[in-house]
Amino acid sequence: MLLRRLIKARPGVAAVLALFMVAGCAGGGPAKAPESRRDVSREVAGGQTAELPVPPQVQTLYEQAVATMAAGDYVDAELRFKEFLLQYSEYPGAYVNLAIIHSKNDDAAAARSVLDAALALNPNHPAALNQLGMLLRKNGKFLEAEAAYMKAVTVSPDYALAHYNLGVLNELYLKRLDVALQNFEAYQALVGEDEQVAKWIVDLRRRVAATQRTANVAE
Repeated sequence: MLLRRLIKARPGVAAVLALFMVAGCAGGGPAKAPESRRDVSREVAGGQTAELPVPPQVQTLYEQAVATMAAGDYVDAELRFKEFLLQYSEYPGAYVNLAIIHSKNDDAAAARSVLDAALALNPNHPAALNQLGMLLRKNGKFLEAEAAYMKAVTVSPDYALAHYNLGVLNELYLKRLDVALQNFEAYQALVGEDEQVAKWIVDLRRRVAATQRTANVAE
């Protein structure tokens, strides 16, 4: 079942959401999925709540960069985000987007550098914490990844992607089936019906129950 889980969780599952700088919330829609077949986590193009006023022409530059990234032109998107940051360096979401691009280019050091910049500006930025968790998980630092995801859901309990990624981490890497079940149930409660995750929840409930029965027999 775990092998099927990894196969089913290929890029079609891992949707990138383009989150624009709109006052008071981070909203968006489906964009391009991550290309790495090794990565079963989910990520977003870094959302930004507009704490500071942004001139319309600069906001347009940011949105154009997100659209370019969603279209898969990471070279152009990287240049656009860097141009944006030359003018407005205090927006964590742009750094998060750069981290995603660097991760896709397998440049973990550059990804970590821009994530550190994002978190220096806002230590509680959920998208930055989620992306940091993904980076740490890819590098085999599972407990550190868990800490990043946990901080994301602590500061933003309705941040669904961090709940999802905690589920992946706990099931496939930390082997905590009961905790993974709780994570996926929390994700499902936030996003509504996700058919793929619904199947995983059914499977996890069965496996957790079987484990509990085995433990009861052993006692």
